[in-house]
Amino acid sequence: MEDPQKNTFSGLVGFTSIGGLILLWIVGAYLTADASILPYPWTVLEVMGKEARSGELLRHSLATLARVAAAFCIAMGLGTALGLLLGRFPKLDMWANPWVVVFLNVPALVVIVLCYLWIGLNEVAAIVAVSVNKTAMVLVTVREGAQNMNRAISEMAQVYRMTRWQRLRHIVLPQLAPFLSASARNGLAVIWKIVLVVEFLGRSNGIGFQIHLYFQLFDTAHVLAYAMTFVAVMGVIEYALLKPAETRALKWRRA
Repeated sequence: MEDPQKNTFSGLVGFTSIGGLILLWIVGAYLTADASILPYPWTVLEVMGKEARSGELLRHSLATLARVAAAFCIAMGLGTALGLLLGRFPKLDMWANPWVVVFLNVPALVVIVLCYLWIGLNEVAAIVAVSVNKTAMVLVTVREGAQNMNRAISEMAQVYRMTRWQRLRHIVLPQLAPFLSASARNGLAVIWKIVLVVEFLGRSNGIGFQIHLYFQLFDTAHVLAYAMTFVAVMGVIEYALLKPAETRALKWRRA
């Protein structure tokens, strides 16, 4: 059972840390004394408000969020399936491991450019590029979990003649929960950053496109406004969705 006092203290530490970061930002803006290099936080908030009222902030945020969601689902689904397969079949893993190493080490920028060259400057290329970059990371994490599953529990499932669906639901997924949780949280953080690069290079909307636009205009306030907006969105998803899901997934371990 979670300690409310511990959670409260952790929350206070988090807010204090963020406050310190904002204070450091203000000091930096004061010392720089040039809004084109580092504007004050309230200047960025004014830009956010202006873009929100015009509807541009919402439109581009939703475009980026849709790409993040699509790439996340594909990477998690494909990476989990392949990781479980390689983790359960060592001989197959031995043959496939060199491929995994290659995909892990190919720079994201190279994958993005190749997808645009081969598929075209379209949504399919954008989502495929992001998915390919993340799938190998999910695969490695899930494979590690599959290789460390408790054999005694798997043998018990055979004794009780559990169906494949029952084994997956009651034996496999609970043991993989920590690894899936780690993949999801790390994956979301990586995916949205890659999506911004994809948009920066070849899309006509999204947060990355707007950052590219205002980069060309040397408008630091707008760049920070769009960047901080999406950081906030990802923070809400992290604490409102992923953390509660992780707590529920790992609840059986504390029972």
